[in-house]
Amino acid sequence: MTQLEKTYDPAKTEKRIYKLWLDGGYFHAEPDPAKKPFSIVIPPPNVTGQLHLGHALDNTIQDVLTRFRRMQGYAAVWVPGTDHAGIATQARVVEELRKQGLTRYDLGREAFVEKVWEWKRKYGGRIIEQLKLLGSSCDWERERFTMDEGCSRAVREVFVRLYEKGLIYKGERIINWCPHCVTALSDVEVEHEEEPGHLWHIKYPLKDGSGHVTVATTRPETMLGDTAVAVNPGDARYTHLIGKSVVLPLTDREIPVIADEYVEMEFGTGCVKITPCHDPNDFEVGQRHDLSQILIMDNDAKIINGGKYDGLDRFEARRAIVSDLASLGLLEKTEEHAHSVGKCERCGTTIEPITSPQWFVTMKPLAGPALETVRGGRVKFAPERFSKIYTNWMEGVRDWCISRQLWWGHQIPAWYCAECGHITVSRADPDKCEKCGSANIERDPDVLDTWFSSALWPFEVFGWPDKTPELDYWYPTTVVCPGYEIIFLWVARMIFSGMEYMGDVPFKTAFIHGIVRDDKGRKMSKSLGNGIDPQDVIDQYGADALRMNMISGNSPGNDMRFYPERCEAMRNFANKIWNAARFVMMNLTIGENALPGELEPEDKWILSKLNATVRDATENLDRYELGVAASKIYDFIWDDFCDWYIELTKPRLNSGDERASVSAQSVLLYVLTEILKLLHPFMPFITEELWQALPHEGDALMIQKFPEYDEALGFPGEAADFERVMAAIRAVRARRAEMNVPPSKRPSVLIVTPSPGIFEAGRAYIAKLAYAGDVTVSRDAPEASEGLVSAATDSARIYMPLSELVDAERERERIAKELEKARADLARLDAKLQNAEFTSKAPERVVAAERERADKAKALAANLEESLRSLA
Repeated sequence: MTQLEKTYDPAKTEKRIYKLWLDGGYFHAEPDPAKKPFSIVIPPPNVTGQLHLGHALDNTIQDVLTRFRRMQGYAAVWVPGTDHAGIATQARVVEELRKQGLTRYDLGREAFVEKVWEWKRKYGGRIIEQLKLLGSSCDWERERFTMDEGCSRAVREVFVRLYEKGLIYKGERIINWCPHCVTALSDVEVEHEEEPGHLWHIKYPLKDGSGHVTVATTRPETMLGDTAVAVNPGDARYTHLIGKSVVLPLTDREIPVIADEYVEMEFGTGCVKITPCHDPNDFEVGQRHDLSQILIMDNDAKIINGGKYDGLDRFEARRAIVSDLASLGLLEKTEEHAHSVGKCERCGTTIEPITSPQWFVTMKPLAGPALETVRGGRVKFAPERFSKIYTNWMEGVRDWCISRQLWWGHQIPAWYCAECGHITVSRADPDKCEKCGSANIERDPDVLDTWFSSALWPFEVFGWPDKTPELDYWYPTTVVCPGYEIIFLWVARMIFSGMEYMGDVPFKTAFIHGIVRDDKGRKMSKSLGNGIDPQDVIDQYGADALRMNMISGNSPGNDMRFYPERCEAMRNFANKIWNAARFVMMNLTIGENALPGELEPEDKWILSKLNATVRDATENLDRYELGVAASKIYDFIWDDFCDWYIELTKPRLNSGDERASVSAQSVLLYVLTEILKLLHPFMPFITEELWQALPHEGDALMIQKFPEYDEALGFPGEAADFERVMAAIRAVRARRAEMNVPPSKRPSVLIVTPSPGIFEAGRAYIAKLAYAGDVTVSRDAPEASEGLVSAATDSARIYMPLSELVDAERERERIAKELEKARADLARLDAKLQNAEFTSKAPERVVAAERERADKAKALAANLEESLRSLA
């Protein structure tokens, strides 16, 4: 048995314990037909990433579930890995080159990609090492990377299969373009923010000179690409103009007035400019009316095909165009107007809708089975409300733009023939056109959306497209644990990918969590300077304190506020456990962990409480109620074991009676060991350290059996009786605290109860823990209650002589002063509430709060008056 240090030091413990686990190979799992499978695949963090509190929450949740199931005897595997993060990683290396005065074009594609691989080898493992600091019990032997050889083969296989089925196509479509990242973005990579702006009302002169129509727009620069003005066919104001032409201001072009039901008669003037190349709705209108398309921005969002405005940045062009319109008398008016603006989720740049030749996945055929799996309950969301969010999005899903104008990523396996124009899509790099045989072919320079490879994660990590024992055993995975912000980016795509390529769901449950915010409820960001580095928290409080804070403060699916002081509270909890273990070990003379043959009432009570905690916490964990489970375990350890049971055993430990002492030691050791097993998934480091120090069998706590509910340890009757004794002790303590009675005062106590046997058996506990002198138990109340202080529980009334507790005269003076203050507060509040000026004009919640305060003041005054009467 190891001697424990006086205080627990996480910094000295955690790395040593983690090495113990790694050296023991306890994180690794193999398919085992004799065991139930349990599998989680990590939401792969970006290879560029550093651990943040969102990662801390996400990975603590996964680790709790994995450790829990592993201890329950499952073949539990948690597969780790990182995402190549196309845009973010390329941007990081481009910035490194910029500092050297170079661009990626100076290096060329091949050399640049090798440079990124060098960066990945040097820095890419940083977040993995940080996850280890958190205690993550991932199977590191199975670590994957979304661009490793196996994942790359899987990605290519999927692209080719979809292309062969006609579900991948290349087409000129309206897409989201980021001028800063210089790439296309899918719809879910765009975040929309409400911003103040303007609505410019512009006059478009009719060609016949009979007047003008006025259009309203928030983006006047795009008018250079207008190819029509549209009105609603039911708008009587404009039916006479349908089929006529207007002259596009600032150009010499004529464009038609068309009718389309897309136009809302109530918005603006009811006339809408149609710019097919720069608005998704206008693109659809253009398709319906066979309008020409004029692209007026390049990849950097600078004007092209715009006459004198060519070369201007889009916002410079906006200012110039508005100024020129005003000079020509064509700007009718300008209004303040708040509107939703799309921003690149990576860099925050305002995106530009443009038409561009891109690769797309046809989503309708894939969305159908993916919808049915959730509707039919094959994939469950926890909390369930997120299934509706998923369903609503999937029902309206648009084709997925999967091409990105980057060099880092999975290059699209498509080759263009310069001779016949055919596109060859192949699993292996071709050397000639599959149609005409020409060797003059060139590969598409674009790469696939990062999420294209991440969507395959639940099966590609187990070796797909090969049929492997791991894939057969662990797929579908058990649960995935993402934040709600990536339900569309990742969860939905995994579901339709699993159904399409595996014919089965990728996971059985999607356990959704929220965002970690600061203590004021704000999103953490560099601009606010409110970010908290988990490593700093770990250095200060230890990983266990951070983990317990994240879990106990989290409600499934909801955002949580991070309070650093709660980490301090959880460190105090760790110290509480440490001190309890030290107490047990200092009193141990036994080397075997087994319950004694005979149990005392307090033993049966603690074992019953432990048994109930095991039952409840297990049920909570099964239902993914991790915070509830953690709180129940915390309360049992702090309140029942540390504050009550340890105190209850001290008389036996110090009695000099070896049998009584050994009995107490046995129960203490048994309960402490079970506590460490219960708490281990949440606080793995301190529990493993303590378990290693205690008498035990086996090599590590993390592979011990998780506690199970045992009816033989229930003792419901005995536990209920002991709870009644404890309630009496609490009542006496509370009464003493109200009267500021010091522990040195030990009054005689009379307990009046219809169940005297229960309290007779508990007399010794009451005397010790309620600081009582003589304890008498009776069925009959005292004939006179003058001069007695009383307290009550649901099964007894307790009386104590006032003279043995306080100096009556001094107590009367104290109560009289408190009563005077209470009456003054009540009078002031009553006056305020009787003031019609206040009650009619103050907000309802303020009036309600004042009424509540008045009720409390009235109750306090009544209690003080009763106390004074009892002292008379």
